[in-house]
Amino acid sequence: MKNFMKLSGFLLALLAMAWLASSCSKEEKPQDAHSNCLVPLETGSKDASYLLITSMGHDGKNCPGCVLVNGRLRHVDCQGAGSECLKSACVLLQQVGADLVATTVDTFGLTSEDFFNMPARSLNYVDEDENRVFLNIPPQLVWRDTATLQFTFTGITFSDEPAYSNE
Repeated sequence: MKNFMKLSGFLLALLAMAWLASSCSKEEKPQDAHSNCLVPLETGSKDASYLLITSMGHDGKNCPGCVLVNGRLRHVDCQGAGSECLKSACVLLQQVGADLVATTVDTFGLTSEDFFNMPARSLNYVDEDENRVFLNIPPQLVWRDTATLQFTFTGITFSDEPAYSNE
């Protein structure tokens, strides 16, 4: 069953990537046309599943270290501030108490590391009423859940304008 769920998440991600070009806002700069957006996925369930697509990461030559691992700062490619890499992950948006959280559905879509250094991002999104809104994720270092192997992002908000510059 777990393998089926992983395969389903992977297939949904591939399908969403095919629809990506038409789903991101046309108002974005050409180089950003395929990054920093949120694409709804039709999963056949009541859960709100999305493909999160964003650029992140920076050159390790100029980075003294951004992530504290085992007491040492180190650079990790394709994580943190910057726009060197295009990353994507299938996420499930859920209301937990008063908070909105996003939990990855695909286990290794973002990284194979046990942690992920998420930079501040405002992801372009078109809601069911065709309104352009932004899903804002504050910067955070998240650790993989030891049982589910998923990441959970907290502090998420929706707004009419981007809360972060995505740099």
